[in-house]
Amino acid sequence: MKTYDYIVQLKTNNKSGIDWISKLMLFITIVIFIANTFLEPGKHNVIPMVICLLIIGWMIFCFNQQRRGIQPFYRLALLFAAIGWFFHPHGGIISLIYLVAAILERFVKFPEEIAFDKEEIVINSFPKKRYTWNELNNVVLKDGLLTIDFKNNKMLQRLVDSEVDVKVEEEFTAYARGLIKGFE
Repeated sequence: MKTYDYIVQLKTNNKSGIDWISKLMLFITIVIFIANTFLEPGKHNVIPMVICLLIIGWMIFCFNQQRRGIQPFYRLALLFAAIGWFFHPHGGIISLIYLVAAILERFVKFPEEIAFDKEEIVINSFPKKRYTWNELNNVVLKDGLLTIDFKNNKMLQRLVDSEVDVKVEEEFTAYARGLIKGFE
């Protein structure tokens, strides 16, 4: 595992849109599974009802997490739904969609960080982006704002998640400036 000289955690955007889509997908699953149970009663309805109970239980847990100010993750409930759709007649493709949604939620909600070392800059997003120091004109961390100026006239400016001491900002900016000059 590679260690970096500096890791800057960026202020995260509101993930409520992603949560809303996850909740909608789970609600659709619950409604369809319960409707199928009443429309086609029989012994084959045990798995869909257990899946519904697991999804509802996890959604209650996520609701409590959100009330406490913790970012909820619906991927386990999406995984339960994917399993339920797998056992549902004609649910193979839907199962795959739910499985992909469960996997992608982890990557989309992961806190965005930018890591710096002597060889490269890595933006921990989905997908990961890597840049070398010779691609940059300047990197500045000042007043809670990280600015990366690329040689191709592209600029990245993002707010930092937490307050950074002025000395650390100056130290980081000097570090970046020294590495950029080393590649000129």
